[in-house]
Amino acid sequence: MRMADPLEIVVEGTPNPNAAKFTLNRVVATQGKTYRDAAAADAPSFGKTQDGGLSEVEWPPWAKALLAIPGLVQVFAVNNFISVTKSPDAEWDILVPQVEEELKKAFSA
Repeated sequence: MRMADPLEIVVEGTPNPNAAKFTLNRVVATQGKTYRDAAAADAPSFGKTQDGGLSEVEWPPWAKALLAIPGLVQVFAVNNFISVTKSPDAEWDILVPQVEEELKKAFSA
């Protein structure tokens, strides 16, 4: 889809109750990248993508914005979707609207 098309976001659950998939009608990453919150206890590779590439300074602004949302601990992006992982005590009812707002800011035409 072209950037001129209105942004569409479809939110889906995943087998992991702490993860949700946000599918956009935009390409968000041509290669799979994982970004992790430094404060997350299970984030041994903070500051690196899954492939050991980018430092946090080089992260795209939308990844930084998503991980600034309290309760989100990891973001994975590839092709036209972004998967976000929350801490077990965070609530999806609170997080989903915040994630959608950040995605709208980043990917709307």
